[in-house]
Amino acid sequence: MSKKECEFRDPIIQQVVEKFISRSDVGYKKYGKTLKDANSSIVQWLNHIQEELMDAVNYIEKLKDVFKDEWNEAHDGYMLDNDKIWEEK
Repeated sequence: MSKKECEFRDPIIQQVVEKFISRSDVGYKKYGKTLKDANSSIVQWLNHIQEELMDAVNYIEKLKDVFKDEWNEAHDGYMLDNDKIWEEK
């Protein structure tokens, strides 16, 4: 295992890097090897990517619904739907 000390000028980038490291730790614990050592076919890698992106789209849709509901509760008289805001008549 290699180790590199980093100074971050941007705390957001630091948070992202820490999440990558944490995610790598989860994968290593689950599969017992690093991504570099994983042996999958090109089609298997493409399937992994596709599944992850499909999950991401589902999460986006869920968050849009949550945001819409919270917006509508917080902004009496204004409704949010289909990415548009309009005044209720």
